[in-house]
Amino acid sequence: MDALQKLQLLGPAAAYEPAEEVGALGQQQAPQAQGIPDALAGCIYHAATPKGRVPLLKTLMSSACERDCHYCPFRAGRDFRRATFSADELARLFVQLHQRGLVKGIFLSSGLVGSGPRTQDRLIAAAELLRRRYRFPGYIHLKIMPGAERDQIAAAMRLADRVSLNLEAPNDQRLAHLAPHKIFTEELLTRLRWIEELRREQPGRAHPSSTTQFVVGAVGESDLELLQTTAYLHAHAGLARAYFSGFSPVADTPFETLPASPPAREHRLYQASFLLRDYGFMVEELPFAPDGLLPLTTDPKLAWAEQHLREQPVELNLAARAQLLRVPGIGPVSADRLLQARRLGQLRDLSQLRRLGIAAHRAAPFILLAGRAPAQQLRLWPT
Repeated sequence: MDALQKLQLLGPAAAYEPAEEVGALGQQQAPQAQGIPDALAGCIYHAATPKGRVPLLKTLMSSACERDCHYCPFRAGRDFRRATFSADELARLFVQLHQRGLVKGIFLSSGLVGSGPRTQDRLIAAAELLRRRYRFPGYIHLKIMPGAERDQIAAAMRLADRVSLNLEAPNDQRLAHLAPHKIFTEELLTRLRWIEELRREQPGRAHPSSTTQFVVGAVGESDLELLQTTAYLHAHAGLARAYFSGFSPVADTPFETLPASPPAREHRLYQASFLLRDYGFMVEELPFAPDGLLPLTTDPKLAWAEQHLREQPVELNLAARAQLLRVPGIGPVSADRLLQARRLGQLRDLSQLRRLGIAAHRAAPFILLAGRAPAQQLRLWPT
């Protein structure tokens, strides 16, 4: 196969790993209207990166893998056509696409071939060629392989704008059922801790952000388990974001007969994880059912507000920022706008909130304006 033929196999295969795509619920392929050739369908995405929105090439270095994870389409022994890039081959292909204006960044992952450190060397080699031989200044997201060495992680962090390592499961018990030959703490969690340690060893220097990914719904894990681990990683590993990939069965794998995870569950997990990261919520405040799952039919922030703010609404003219962030319809940006607007005078009606970018119809049942409930409130829940 030539390089383009390999990309046609390995690019779409990277869709199993969410990274920077616009929107939390799914991956949005760059439209043909943007001039992407049919041959590259499923390889280039509109991506929201720390450097802004860019067309992002997503690909695997190799779809060969020595691990036998029960859910994975690339697991060892599964019968399908595989391909592998050399570092030079991939770098040259990417530069050609970049010169044509088709891509401005790359997400690079791989199946595990010949151990984690050997695979990590190949990923680093490709990134080094892009940075040093081809002087590529744009966005690079590199995957960290299970078992990668600390010095390799440091090298990847010098080359990349973002690094990520997939935990896949929230703890070692769940991972044992999902990926029996991966070791949760030794191979995976320790590497995420190393990333944060390496950042702290060089304060004041710009460092890449880090993310992880969980497979949701394959081995009975609860939302509580997933979000407890997510909160820990935000607090102790400097995690920028957790990605949640709803399980979908793949033929010729041990999990091929299991049901797919409902998309709504993935969506609620994203909403809840943002509450932990950006809104000051604690895991124990989230509206879990007794089985540890979030309600599929309700936004978790709205569910919390119904329990806590319906009878004790927030006075927007007096509330601190942390209180404002608890109100549905108010996010970090609009909370800051509201605080600035209060310096110019009292807020008295919903139209003022709308001008600040607040979803006033969502906030109305839970707020006071100058001591009074808004003149018109929309019932968000059935009576």
